[in-house]
Amino acid sequence: MNNLSTKHLLGIKDLTADDIHLILNTAASFKEVINRPIKKVPSLRDITIANLFFENSTRTKLSFELAEKRLSADVINFAASSSSVTKGETLIDTVNNILAMKVDMVVMRHPNPGAALFLSKHVDAKIVNAGDGAHEHPTQALLDAFSIREKLGNLKGKKIAIIGDILHSRVALSNIFCLQKCGAEVMVCGPTTLMPKYIQSLGVKVEHDLRKALEWCDVANMLRIQLERQDIKYFPSLREYTMLFGLNKELLDSLSKKIVIMHPGPINRGVEITSDVADGDQSIILEQVENGVAVRMAVLFLLAGRA
Repeated sequence: MNNLSTKHLLGIKDLTADDIHLILNTAASFKEVINRPIKKVPSLRDITIANLFFENSTRTKLSFELAEKRLSADVINFAASSSSVTKGETLIDTVNNILAMKVDMVVMRHPNPGAALFLSKHVDAKIVNAGDGAHEHPTQALLDAFSIREKLGNLKGKKIAIIGDILHSRVALSNIFCLQKCGAEVMVCGPTTLMPKYIQSLGVKVEHDLRKALEWCDVANMLRIQLERQDIKYFPSLREYTMLFGLNKELLDSLSKKIVIMHPGPINRGVEITSDVADGDQSIILEQVENGVAVRMAVLFLLAGRA
C-alpha cells in the first residue's frame, strides 16, 4: 500500500494501522534525506502550502515550514495575530481568500476543537491538523511513535506512560490512539483533577502514583502543565505538583530499570521534569525534534499523492 486511506490528516482517530506504518516508513527514508549534505528533494516542487496558525506555536510551525521547504514546496505563512482575523474575519473567509491564491494544502492550528474537520468540509484543499484546541495533534503523536520505534525497535507490546496534564492535552489523546493502533500498551498518570472523565473508555491504564507508573513503563512521555488552558485551579500549587508528579534524576536513578524519557515541548524545566533529566542520556527529546521534520515531510508527501 502506497496511499493513505484518508484525504486529510485531521486526527489519528481517522487513520488505520496501515496508514500509520506507511507514514513512519516514509519518514524513515526522509530522515536519511535530511541528513545528507544536500537536504532538499524536488518532491513537492509545484505544490503550494499555506500554514495558518491561529494559536502561538514555535516548534510545530518551524518544523512544518522546514519540512515544506525540504520538499521544495511553495510556502505561505499566515499568523492570525497579525491578520484580518483580529478585525472579525471568519475562518471560512480567511481560508477562501487564501485558496483564491491557488493553495493546494493547508496546515492549520486553531484553538477550537474540530476546526480542521470543519475546514475540510468547506474548502477544496488537503487539510493537515497541526493541533485543534485540546482535541488532537496528530503529527506530534506520529513523531513520538517514530522516535520510540527508532529507539526500541518497534512499538508492539511496549509500555508507554503519558504523565501530567492529560485533561488539556491534545498530545495525550493523539498519542493514545496512535500507540494503541501500533500495538503498544498505554498508561496515563497524573492528578485526578487533570484526568478526563472519559479516560477509562479509551482502554488505558490509569495511575496516580508517579513511581508506580515509571516502574511499569518502558517509555515515559512527560507532558507540561497547560496553564494557558486552565480557567480554574486544578491543583494547589506548581510546587506541590512538582513534588508529586515531577521527574528528577534521583527518582529516575532509583528505578529498577532504565526507561526512555520523552517530552513534546515546550518544557517547563523544574516543574514536570528537571534539566538533568531533560538533557540526560535517557532522554530522546532532541531526537523527537529532529524526527518531527521527517514525519511532517512524510505526511505532506503522502497527502499530496506523490507516493
